[in-house]
Amino acid sequence: MQNHLADNIRINTCLSLSNRGVYTDVLRLDELHPVISGNKWFKLRYYLQAAQELGAKEIITFGGPYSNHVAATAFACKLAGLLAHACIRAHQTITTPTLDAAESLGMQFSFHEPNNYEFLKGNYPIQSHQYLIPEGGYGSLGVKGAATIWQHIPQNTYSHIICMVGSGTTLAGLIHGAPDQTQVIGISSMKNNMALYEEITAQLQANLHHRIQLIHDYHFGGFAKYNHTLLDFMRQFWETEKIPSDIVYTAKLFYAVNDLIQKDFFPPESKLLLIHTGGLQGNASLPEGTLPF
Repeated sequence: MQNHLADNIRINTCLSLSNRGVYTDVLRLDELHPVISGNKWFKLRYYLQAAQELGAKEIITFGGPYSNHVAATAFACKLAGLLAHACIRAHQTITTPTLDAAESLGMQFSFHEPNNYEFLKGNYPIQSHQYLIPEGGYGSLGVKGAATIWQHIPQNTYSHIICMVGSGTTLAGLIHGAPDQTQVIGISSMKNNMALYEEITAQLQANLHHRIQLIHDYHFGGFAKYNHTLLDFMRQFWETEKIPSDIVYTAKLFYAVNDLIQKDFFPPESKLLLIHTGGLQGNASLPEGTLPF
């Protein structure tokens, strides 16, 4: 399956973000698959392989009601012939476009108050026929999978690799596979999530901790928060580049890089590769017609 999906990956030159002596490309992982898009498949692939090797029949995972990870896991489990159950962080039973789509793929849910949800993540009573995939694919197998993104990046081409950060798993994988001369930068999707550094170091060997670079200034108020400035940027970016983005992750990535270039954050002659991590279903919460894509 992975070999087939990989055929869809391409790199686009991003002219609107190439100025002031800085050159920018975008790795279009969003084109990998309509549902298992972006970094999601990479983070899931080795977990699913391990589950099948152990003879598991059901995947247990965790996420919020708009989670890209939950949506991708539902589809991946259906393709793999596995049952799927997601523990959803919510004060009450709710429906969202994400959960409706996952349910249509056969995923079942249980809903948990935040405190109980956090407890369950570390104490879920896994049965012999079940296999647990942590929230966001966090963990060594998720990092191992994310590191294989490098198979789609030309060697010795880019001075900087930049991605948005949720759980930190993709950033850890990119750091794990990065050549010494390439800087890997993460843009945090959460407000004041200063624990993120520790969450990433926990997924990396100590000799790689110094390579973690995080920027916390482009969350637009918090996780999945947005305003008219971001929406206007998304529309303009679509008009100039024909690259879709989402309000949770990738729009903030493109906005951040544009702003950092204007502030001369990157040295002249830098060549950037932005990782489009997919997740376009995150726009489903917007009123219809808000975006032109």
